[in-house]
Amino acid sequence: MVWEGPLNKIDDYRWEIPKSYKGEKGNLQMRTSAVIYASEKMIDEIKKDNAPEQAANVATLPGIVGKSLAMPDIHWGYGFPIGGVAATDAEEGVISPGGVGFDINCGVRLVRTNLHVKDIDKKTIRLLIDELFKNVPSGLGSQAKVRLSKKELEDVLEMGARWAVENGYGWERDLEYLEENGCFKHADASLVSERAKERGKTQLGSLGAGNHFLEIQKVSEIYDKEAAKVFGINEIGQIVVMIHTGSRGCGHQICSDYLRVLENAVKKYNIHLPDKQLACAPVKSPEGEKYFKAMACAANFAWTNRQMILHWVRESFEKILGRRAEEMDMNVIYDVCHNIAKIEEHIIDGKKRRVYVHRKGATRSFGPGRKEIPLKYRDVGQPVLIPGDMGTESYLLRGTTEAEESFGSTCHGAGRVLSRHEALRRWRGENILKQLEQKGIYAHPASLKVLAEESPDAYKDVGEVVNVTHNAKLSLKVAKLLPLGVIKG
Repeated sequence: MVWEGPLNKIDDYRWEIPKSYKGEKGNLQMRTSAVIYASEKMIDEIKKDNAPEQAANVATLPGIVGKSLAMPDIHWGYGFPIGGVAATDAEEGVISPGGVGFDINCGVRLVRTNLHVKDIDKKTIRLLIDELFKNVPSGLGSQAKVRLSKKELEDVLEMGARWAVENGYGWERDLEYLEENGCFKHADASLVSERAKERGKTQLGSLGAGNHFLEIQKVSEIYDKEAAKVFGINEIGQIVVMIHTGSRGCGHQICSDYLRVLENAVKKYNIHLPDKQLACAPVKSPEGEKYFKAMACAANFAWTNRQMILHWVRESFEKILGRRAEEMDMNVIYDVCHNIAKIEEHIIDGKKRRVYVHRKGATRSFGPGRKEIPLKYRDVGQPVLIPGDMGTESYLLRGTTEAEESFGSTCHGAGRVLSRHEALRRWRGENILKQLEQKGIYAHPASLKVLAEESPDAYKDVGEVVNVTHNAKLSLKVAKLLPLGVIKG
């Protein structure tokens, strides 16, 4: 379905669906307008899957404040568009699983090293990737090396990444450089179903499938030398490692469980919605509070998951290169969430307000001075990590004070333009593997099918997406990272 509603150009990077828009059926009651961040070149593509209609639908949520927002990687999602951002009042608003997503706290972690590309030849990259593939389970339904008891899993759900560190998976200082220090304190494992716990017990420390990946990358460009140096990026050719994964089946099950709860809450609280996928509950209701605490458990699972993968990344580098991880300066630059709802304070209409910020396929992008940012980074802003699709560049950016207009949010990646089914119809995994090899990228996929599904041509141009957020000042480019080797789940 193609979007045919109004989309008024505000400037070169902002487009607005006015509050007066009545929707496809003529009965939409928007409480605020919706703003889409995009370039002139991108806007026609965005209209093709009718995702703007979802951005307009979000503007009907009770208690929404500011605008309903969509980042340039916007595409059709469940309830909210992927790339959607919305804030609701912390007292009178609602919370919606559709504004978080099924893969709760799908996110990205970037690890620096003091290694240089000239010191690591193609053979070594291949050895590293193959060793990582052995150490980090990946692929659809992949099972982790670690088997947890129910009590251990509940500890993970409530402690987050600290559980991993206390059990020997990583370093204490890692926690300082994770969003929320790798733990939502309000998590309550008693609100997570037995089914979700069972799915989580066998998957902690695994990559999963789809667009999740583990990459060895090199720094190919530095745009902001001062910020790059603060983040530990010192030169072109420096080797870094990027981890992109989330809460696996545990988070998916938690979302599924609470969608049913909140669908009933919609009827109970007489909430009128244009799309049942926007199922929600008042933030102060028992249903809303329980979902928030269970969602926090899934977020903690995801931070722990990436922490354990980081530990095995370090072990793999140590085995192949024969040096200790500390000697290679394998420290975390930062870890960001993509699918989350958080209680935050923002300036809205000139006043500071507590709100629930829903980021569904969007990244936090806090500017200089925010207390939530590690002290080391507070003068330059939060590191922002934007992964590319397979075989294309990724970006390290920094948050800005101007991003207050988006509740401190920016894009999260390239954004799909073709479904996985369509990608499979068009491409063969064997050909994608050869194309990557021709570009000097060694890929080790869990299956050839996933290579076809995740073909770079199935995604928007991540460089163009990032340029929009850079020019709109939602996040500013610091460095570009190119893949040398990749594991696809």
